[in-house]
Amino acid sequence: MTIEIRAGDTFDPRVIALLDYHVTAARAQTAPGSAHALDLAGLRARDVAFWTGWDGETLVATGALKTLSPGHGEVKSMHTLQTERRRGFGGQMLRHIIAEARGRGLQRLSLETGSWDYFKPAHALYQAHGFVLCGPFEGYVEDPNSLFLMLDLTGG
Repeated sequence: MTIEIRAGDTFDPRVIALLDYHVTAARAQTAPGSAHALDLAGLRARDVAFWTGWDGETLVATGALKTLSPGHGEVKSMHTLQTERRRGFGGQMLRHIIAEARGRGLQRLSLETGSWDYFKPAHALYQAHGFVLCGPFEGYVEDPNSLFLMLDLTGG
């Protein structure tokens, strides 16, 4: 099944509801001080591109790309609607973000995600798309509650 990926509208009530759920659920599964999900204001920042994935008129996924430097980006706000998981929507959104990063000339794409069991499906998704473990980047610090992953976009 294929989703339609659109520029994200952070004022659409459906988008706001899904993002609120994402942030609330992620924070509930993460130790205090270890949650790094962007809020709506963060997604509206100039250095962030945000997309939504739609199955017809049903919002099923979100994802964002934050530009950290001219050669480095960060995957943010990856989330798939709970009832729509395991249908490939997360992978489609991730491939879109990777393609956008390459199209912008980025050489590296990084991300931070939780280390707890709740995040294991996300770990598998990222690793299936070539992301490998790395150390903290861009202001993050070592944290046993976080995993840091990166993807080399140069092909090397």
